[in-house]
Order: sequence, then structure tokens, then C-alpha cells
Amino acid sequence: MKGFKMNFGILVFDDVEELDFVGPWEMLTMWSKVAEGPSPCLIVAQNPGPVRCAKGLSINPHVSFADCPPLDCLLVPGGQGTRREVSNPVLLDFVAAQARHAQAMLSVCTGSFVLHAAGLLSGKKATTHWASLDRLRALGDVTVLEERYVQDGTVWTSSGVSAGIDLMLAYIASTAGDEVAGQVQLAAEYYPASVRYGSAELQARGPAYLRPKA
Repeated sequence: MKGFKMNFGILVFDDVEELDFVGPWEMLTMWSKVAEGPSPCLIVAQNPGPVRCAKGLSINPHVSFADCPPLDCLLVPGGQGTRREVSNPVLLDFVAAQARHAQAMLSVCTGSFVLHAAGLLSGKKATTHWASLDRLRALGDVTVLEERYVQDGTVWTSSGVSAGIDLMLAYIASTAGDEVAGQVQLAAEYYPASVRYGSAELQARGPAYLRPKA
């Protein structure tokens, strides 16, 4: 697929979980490499300057909220920082404003709580990290599914951390077709092993799709 253009943004903030955004970033930029996918793909933060991630990685965003152009798509990752950002009116206003003209809004892990706080998940189906499923249910206005990723209209959510890669591949397939998504998957050599480590008791702590079959 040639000539496919969109502005895709990934939101970052202090204590963002690294793989939540790096995984989708890898799929997005691979898409651009193999099939002329999104251009530009921007890392966006509230302010200029380095952002300190959850595990110690420091990154420099491309643009601040003030400099960010209208986005066709925005992805909100998770991490402990979301517990703070759900009460950040500047960030929530930015997310809500981008949603008014975006083609799609996506979240990984507990980024779903930011989407909810911005008014985007009420009445919708969604998912989040397995350890936060009950917290998402407790909001009372979200139909919580224990799936790897969930699409409800223009809103996409995924479960935790590595699930953002699957979310992004599914979004690419929906937007550009299975063949393009297959090219991205092949170029990234993303074919997760079926091995499940640890005991059945440990695995049973996770979401329904990971639980051992009876």
C-alpha cells in the first residue's frame, strides 16, 4: 500500500511504562518503512524536555502539547504515571481535544484510565492490564472484556505492556489491510512463542484469555 499518510501521535509522561509505547512505536515505524505508513509519527509530551519512564529510560519527545499538530490517531500508554495523569486537566484536555477530530484513539495497559478520564470510554467496551481489570469495572460505565485488545468504534484498548504490539498490528490490519500488517509482522519477526512459564496457578491470575483450558 503506497502513499498512506496520517499524523500518528504517542503520548508520554513521567513514569510511563516503556514497552507500552516502544512496542507500538516499533510497529508504527516498521509500517512506515515497509509500506509507507504514518508520517509523521510523533512522541508527544506536555512540556519540552526529557521524560523519565517507569524503569529509568529517559526520552526526548518530538513535540509538546503547544506544538503538536492535529493528530489522526493518538495512542495513550500506561504505567504508574497514569494514576497521576488522570487528574491532570492539561493532559486530559489535550487528549479530549485530539479525540474530537481523530480517526482513532488507542490505549495500552492503564492508558485506558486516561481515555476514561478524558470522557472517551463511557458506555464502551474496553480492557486494561489484568491487575487493573477490577479497577476499570469499578468505574461503573465501562463494559470490561478480558481480551488481548478490544475495539469499540474508533476507540481501541489493549491489556498490559506487550499487548500494545498486538493492538498496533490489529490496527494496521484494520486500516491498511492484512497484507500490510503481515509485512510489518514479518519485518519485526513478531511471532510470540506459545510457551507459558510458571505454574497453572500463576497463569490463572491473569485475564481469561491466558487461563489454562479445562
